[in-house]
Amino acid sequence: MIAKIEQDQSRFRQIVRGKVRQNLRKYISNGELIGRQGRDLVSIPIPEIQIPQFRFDHRQGGGVGQGEGEPGTPIGIGPDQGGGGDKAGNAPGDHIMEVEVTLEELARLLGDELELPNIQPRGKENIESRVDRYTGIRRVGPESLRHFKRTYREALKRQVALGAYSPERPAVIPVREDKRYRSWKSHYKPDSNAVIIYMMDVSGSMGDDKKEIVRLTAFWIDMWLRSQYNKVAVRYIIHDSEAQEVDQDAFYHTRESGGTAISSAYRLCQAIIEKDYDPSEWNLYPFHFTDGDNLDEDNAGCVSVLAEAILPHVNLFCYGEVSSSRRQSDFADSLDRLDANKERLVKTQITDKDEIYNAIKVFLGKGQ
Repeated sequence: MIAKIEQDQSRFRQIVRGKVRQNLRKYISNGELIGRQGRDLVSIPIPEIQIPQFRFDHRQGGGVGQGEGEPGTPIGIGPDQGGGGDKAGNAPGDHIMEVEVTLEELARLLGDELELPNIQPRGKENIESRVDRYTGIRRVGPESLRHFKRTYREALKRQVALGAYSPERPAVIPVREDKRYRSWKSHYKPDSNAVIIYMMDVSGSMGDDKKEIVRLTAFWIDMWLRSQYNKVAVRYIIHDSEAQEVDQDAFYHTRESGGTAISSAYRLCQAIIEKDYDPSEWNLYPFHFTDGDNLDEDNAGCVSVLAEAILPHVNLFCYGEVSSSRRQSDFADSLDRLDANKERLVKTQITDKDEIYNAIKVFLGKGQ
């Protein structure tokens, strides 16, 4: 019976996984999951799964439909049962089912759906951390690791073989030879850390809708990178004509104002890396979100800082242009003129929330 229940649970989890993956593009673009996020779980509404219920077999006589009535008359639904009358109904309706999915599982679904390659970390390639996993049973070990079920099973087998077991008086008494203990095996994996540095333009041209696009994109980027690394640090930079480091709340809620000088953000990003994150120890992922408006005379300075001080040290530098226009900005054109380390620069346009799905695939699809 227990095995059958576990089999049914496994099948249900597969159904849920399929439904989540089927609707993943919608979840990415509407931001619903962010408000449902707990510490390690995300609550996901899935309206398509039908709860099993009893129904009459149409092949048998009697039951619903075997009485008076005209063709097309609703069965068993009156105005007081939620059937569309003038008064509020009292019958239950169809409900959306909510299921809990771990962030780790959601990251796997994201990787499967977008066909994201696993990241190959830089730095600390020769340093490994040890993880112990209990994988077997042995005859010796500390009492704290004694496997009670296996111990009593061995005792029962011994007593039955010796004829000492009585069904009328089913006493099972283990002796030393019956005791079984959990055994472990040590696994070693690379110990890699990552830092995400988010930069966002908060000048007068960046409105709330554009910031919401940035927030949704950052949520999925965070989740994927955390599934790839043991430790992930996150830093936040906002800028107009000047840049400053802020916390997460200020990053998403600072009101827009002023002009734009993107080089100020890049120089602050450079300073943070040089001060706190040795590239030989950390995997570095700066992300910059802007609508592309920048002082014309500042473009050359941005390219210089990127080419000389940032790109040589990072795994990937991601530039997201959040704009309603399909034409890329003059600033994005200037990034195309980069020569060195161009393979570490990834840029894309995000015109609306539906483009977030493709932007994540562009940013993370290289596996760097």
